Amino acid sequence: MDSAVQSLTSSGDVLFLMLGAVMVFAMHAGFAFLEVGTVRKKSQTNALVKILTDWSVSTVVYFLIGYPIAYGIHFFMSAENLIGSNQGYELVRFFFLLCFAACIPAIISGGIAERTRFWPQVLAGGIFAGLTYPFFESLIWGQNSSGLQDWFTGTFGAPFHDFAGSVVVHSMGGWLALTAVLLLGPRTGRWVRGKSHAIPVSNIPFLALGSWILAIGWFGFNVMSAQSLNGISGLVAVNSLLAMVGGVIFAVVITKCDPGFAHNGALAGLIAICAGSDLVHPFAAFLIGGIAALIFVYGFQWEQEKLKIDDVLGVWPLHGIIGTWGGISTGIFGYTGLGGLGGVSFMSQLVGSLFAIVYALSTGFIVYSVIIKVFGFRLDEEAEFYGSDLSIHHITAYPEDKVS
Repeated sequence: MDSAVQSLTSSGDVLFLMLGAVMVFAMHAGFAFLEVGTVRKKSQTNALVKILTDWSVSTVVYFLIGYPIAYGIHFFMSAENLIGSNQGYELVRFFFLLCFAACIPAIISGGIAERTRFWPQVLAGGIFAGLTYPFFESLIWGQNSSGLQDWFTGTFGAPFHDFAGSVVVHSMGGWLALTAVLLLGPRTGRWVRGKSHAIPVSNIPFLALGSWILAIGWFGFNVMSAQSLNGISGLVAVNSLLAMVGGVIFAVVITKCDPGFAHNGALAGLIAICAGSDLVHPFAAFLIGGIAALIFVYGFQWEQEKLKIDDVLGVWPLHGIIGTWGGISTGIFGYTGLGGLGGVSFMSQLVGSLFAIVYALSTGFIVYSVIIKVFGFRLDEEAEFYGSDLSIHHITAYPEDKVS
């Protein structure tokens, strides 16, 4: 009887995590269409191929290198041993956490769109998914977490808490993207003699489709971060929902119904709530998501027009700054006095979130500086003028337009 119950429990956990992995895998289609809808028509094919290739390379490097670095578990054994006594739970756990690792190059892709060479960026994404991200993951969630988390607990009274990756995934991806965007420089024609020439999005329906796919998959991202059936929490699901709609409502009101900000507002709320979705009260989740939308709206305008940073999809404010806000907000709204479950420290959340920024900026500048020096990173002027679809893939997104 005990053996049968254990087998059923293991099978349930495998199925639970596999469904979560598929939902988060689907989010990469969301990343793709969000970028397709934002970039110009001459770069839409490139966006689709780039996201799919980054995913494929991330799978290989995370399987061989990244997952062993993060969790000390490798897959160099027989298939029988891989299945083991728990129906191959570790394999599907790899699949689920791979989806997180592969978000890093997908996030970066949106910031550097329309002006990068194909293979150098794939190489950078592989380095981040196979080495840079897994090492940081190991410090917070994985095999090396005890030392750092013990330090947080001993110094500030509680470990650094990031349930589903506001900091570990989104902040990391956004701040890494900033390094690439700064080193690349703006797209040709984005600023002329210091004057801004905004490049409008190409397709609002595609942008909206990307946002919807991401939002739906996000419930796998957050809820299934429990990684077992007995850890599932309805609080995570409802907090994710309330943060998402908080982001939408705040963005729609403050921008007077701008469609781009409305759909990115949903993502802002979901990014911010990842860290504390298992701790905060739903009312707090709504506010966390709403504040995240304000950060994105004003942060994107500040980034583009004041700092003159050509971050095409605004991934630095959306993932980087809001991911940081998600980590810090957990240290505010997680306290029992504000309706949370407690067990958090504001200082742990603040220091942990800032540590991620320092780590991402330093490793990002190193990796991209080496790639620029050794391989080159930016398309030449003529290739950028014709667009990455023709320059790299030798076909446009709408080839029938060329038929006479």
